[in-house]
Amino acid sequence: MLNRRHVIASTGLAAALPHWALAQGRGKTAMVLAMQLEPPGLDPTANAASAIGEVVLYNVMETLTKIHPDGSVSPLLAESWEVSPDLKTYTFKLRKGITFQNGEPFNAQTVKFSFERAGGEKSTNKDKRTYANLTVQAVDEHTVVILNKEIDPDLPFVLGQATAIIVEPKSAATNATQPVGTGPFKLDNFAKGSSLTLSRWPGYKGVQKPALQKVTFRFISDPAAAAAALLAGDVDAFPRAQTRIVPQFKANPQFQVILGGSRAKTILSINERRKPLDDVRVRRAILAAIDRKAVIEGAADGFGVPIGSHYVPGAPGYVDTTGINPYDPEKAKKLLAEAGVKLPLELTMTLPPPAYARQGGEVIAAQLAKVGINAKIQNVEWAQWLSGTYGGGFNYDLTIVSHVEPFDLVNYTKPEYYWGYGSKEFSALFDRIKATGNEAERNKLLGEAQKLLAQDAANGFLYQPQFPTIARKNVRGLWKEMPISCNDLSSLSWA
Repeated sequence: MLNRRHVIASTGLAAALPHWALAQGRGKTAMVLAMQLEPPGLDPTANAASAIGEVVLYNVMETLTKIHPDGSVSPLLAESWEVSPDLKTYTFKLRKGITFQNGEPFNAQTVKFSFERAGGEKSTNKDKRTYANLTVQAVDEHTVVILNKEIDPDLPFVLGQATAIIVEPKSAATNATQPVGTGPFKLDNFAKGSSLTLSRWPGYKGVQKPALQKVTFRFISDPAAAAAALLAGDVDAFPRAQTRIVPQFKANPQFQVILGGSRAKTILSINERRKPLDDVRVRRAILAAIDRKAVIEGAADGFGVPIGSHYVPGAPGYVDTTGINPYDPEKAKKLLAEAGVKLPLELTMTLPPPAYARQGGEVIAAQLAKVGINAKIQNVEWAQWLSGTYGGGFNYDLTIVSHVEPFDLVNYTKPEYYWGYGSKEFSALFDRIKATGNEAERNKLLGEAQKLLAQDAANGFLYQPQFPTIARKNVRGLWKEMPISCNDLSSLSWA
């Protein structure tokens, strides 16, 4: 693990570069962004990795609606929509004259195709269940009626996420390598392991035409390398940057550091399919052994807010549940004894590549050891994690990951989901939430849902990440709040 002093020392020379050296090379029409993780493909309907949406959402591919930094939703490929009184029928009026980058028209038929594909039998869309509940009717070329089997007041928000991109039928099968959308940018080059370049598409007829002509994403997972690239002027902006490099940029007048909230939940996922993790007393013991504040310091350099359930401050209906399973090692030992667990309890903690997971895993393993739980760390790459942990393999006891989707409590109603939580009480409560149109009543029920997940110790709820963005001083249009993982390139420009 890299030491913060080492990061500062290794990049100290670059900090002495004059301002003109940082500003050279790209002019006003190009920009270079850094990303910690490389997307495994470029079709967000085929893979759960959030890095895909960070590249293509609103840039190459578009959705009916668009989510903004404050969480509000506006029309994008749709120009308007209406909702029926029972909240089950949505009528979308579509923009006219829009084409895909291969010349094919955008219309009601492509919307119908996209959502039926997303919810179809062969779909690998992580929100497959959502789209399987939709019946899409193409009333005419520019009118779509969506019937939802379940009430979901958040559907306009859901339809602005990466899993809801509208795809062109002829190119759908090859979008992972050759994405075709209606967005303002098209793929120029994808150098695996290094970078990806998008260029402005001259045929774009959408809502917001970009100021930039070319944007390059560089994939930099090492904090020292990321800091060096920023200081050398090789990277202009780093949304969701590694937290450990933030201090050296805060006092540098050539840079801006933006600290914003997110709807992400960093959690210690617990595989409840396995004994003794199916025992709520064992799960509560795991939570009681964890000092969240120490985890936030070790995993995120202090950039986080403790959470006690799968919900974060700032979200509608949030209640503070951190007092339900507080840090109490002695209580953890008693709960393990009550559950009849023979110590030491041997578990495997499977960790994906992000620093918050690897660093947080070390902290949590040390804390668990103090109560008699030996968590053997197994580091895996994203492909292994997606297939073996998340995607159906379920080959793990514990794992650490940030769930970035804003409205994802629904995953606790899915016994087939990777953590295997199954509660009829929670599912019934969530049905009531979806069926409640009154906002105040709905928020009250959301509070009950948060408390139930905390009482069930459904997972090890750790913290809400605070995502820092580090950028050159004259970059404009960067998102502060991040309700979704997205780099909205059309909003970016140079001052």
